[in-house]
Amino acid sequence: MEGNPKIICFTCSWAFPEWEIEAPPNTGVIQVKCIGRLDPIVILESFAKRVDGIIVIGCSPPDCHFIEGNLYAERTINLLKKVITLAGLEPERLHLELVSPIENKSFLNLVERFVERIKSLGPLFKGKEVDEEILFNIQAAKQAVTWSRLRILSGRERKLTEKANAYGEKISQEEIDRLIEEVMGEEYIRSKIYLLTKEKPMSVEEISKRIGVDSPLVLQHIVALRRRGLLAMDRIEGYTPLYRALEVD
Repeated sequence: MEGNPKIICFTCSWAFPEWEIEAPPNTGVIQVKCIGRLDPIVILESFAKRVDGIIVIGCSPPDCHFIEGNLYAERTINLLKKVITLAGLEPERLHLELVSPIENKSFLNLVERFVERIKSLGPLFKGKEVDEEILFNIQAAKQAVTWSRLRILSGRERKLTEKANAYGEKISQEEIDRLIEEVMGEEYIRSKIYLLTKEKPMSVEEISKRIGVDSPLVLQHIVALRRRGLLAMDRIEGYTPLYRALEVD
C-alpha cells in the first residue's frame, strides 16, 4: 500500500491525556470521555467517509473511570466486527486496544502498529465500481444497527448471559452469539432491500439479482418489512408486484 492509510483513532481521555497524544501522518484523533459511550453509528459513518481503518483505545479492566465503560465498548466492537464482515470489510480494519496506566504504553507506538496492519490489508476503497458497492454495504450495515431490534439485543447481551430467567435458566454465550449473528444477518439483508426500494420501486426478482439472495427468502424479508411498516406495495406491472420503502421518523 503506497503512502499512509487513512486512520481514525477514538481514544478515551482517561487512557491517554492530551499531552501524550502523538499520531502518525494521515491519522485523525478524537478524544471521548469514555469509549463505552461511543455510538456504533459513528464508527460506520467513519468508514463511509473513506477511512481505511479505525482503532479505539480505552482503559483495561479494572481501570475504567466509568466502571464498565470498557466492557460495553468491547461488546460494541465485537458486534461491529461481525456487521462490517457482513458488509465485505475485513474485521481487522476495526481494532480495540485496552491499556492500563501502569503499563506505560506509548500512544504513538500503539497507533503505528495498527497502521502497519492496515497497510498489509491495502486500501479499503480501490475503484469507482468497487467503492460504490462498499459504500452501499456500509449504508446497509448502518441501517441494520440503527434499527432497534439489533441495538436492544446487543445491549441486553450481558444481562441475558449472566442472570437466570424465572425458571433458573441462563443463556450461554455461544447461544447469544448465534442469536446475534442470526439477527444481524436478517437485519442486514432487510436493510439492503429497504435501501434499494428507497431509490425506486422494485420487484422480488430485481432485488434478488441485486443482492444475491434467493427470491423466496427475499419475499420473506419483504413480508417482515411490511409488517414493521417499512415497506409497501407500490404498484403491479403485469403480474409482478413492485415494492417501495416507506419514510419513517
